[in-house]
Amino acid sequence: MQDISMILQLFGGLALFLFGMDRMSEALQQAAGERLRRALAALTRTPLTGALAGMVVTAVMQSSSATTVMVIGFVSAGLLELPQAVAVIFGANIGTTVTAQLLAFQVEQGRYLLLFGGVLLCFACKGQKGRCAGEALFGFGLLFEGITVMSSALQPLTENPQLWQWLVRVQANPALGLLAGLGMTLTVQSSSATIAMLQTVAAQPGPDGVHGLLSLAGAIPVLLGDNIGTTVTA
Repeated sequence: MQDISMILQLFGGLALFLFGMDRMSEALQQAAGERLRRALAALTRTPLTGALAGMVVTAVMQSSSATTVMVIGFVSAGLLELPQAVAVIFGANIGTTVTAQLLAFQVEQGRYLLLFGGVLLCFACKGQKGRCAGEALFGFGLLFEGITVMSSALQPLTENPQLWQWLVRVQANPALGLLAGLGMTLTVQSSSATIAMLQTVAAQPGPDGVHGLLSLAGAIPVLLGDNIGTTVTA
């Protein structure tokens, strides 16, 4: 019964994370989508500016998949050439690391302030842009709430010997870690979500209470698998 409750809590946290990211991305696109599209079209004349544009747009929308899909639409419409699109996608994959870095800073302690501020903006603003900003802020808070719920669900697993054995196998066999990351991202269609789960697992203390549950050497193959899996959307 406890295992079922833990699994439900883990998936509930993942659902909050994905929903928060989706709402934030959608609200930001509604608030500034046309401007972002015009900026992206204007700033892709050289590979460097294209990469910078992709990085900034993805950092704002918090979704490399959204940026990539937008770029594919531009290429299909003849607005961008393939070399320009490749530069933007390189930038998008750099920009998507902003989410992981924010999680590493552990700013989730202010998540309730973000949630309250988002709701307050939605009720206080009559214009569409103000309401979209409120929705984006609320989605940002939900993102961190999901991380907190997942972390709480994963904590009992630190005492599970079967998990230790599996993590030892992952750390000894990089190909297994690569497949694990690939499979997780194919399932949830968000590398940010699976990287957040990876960070949560790595932050848990190991059996000795000193080292983390997952070492850097074990985490890197999973991380690479996450980034391969996210290309499926495009």
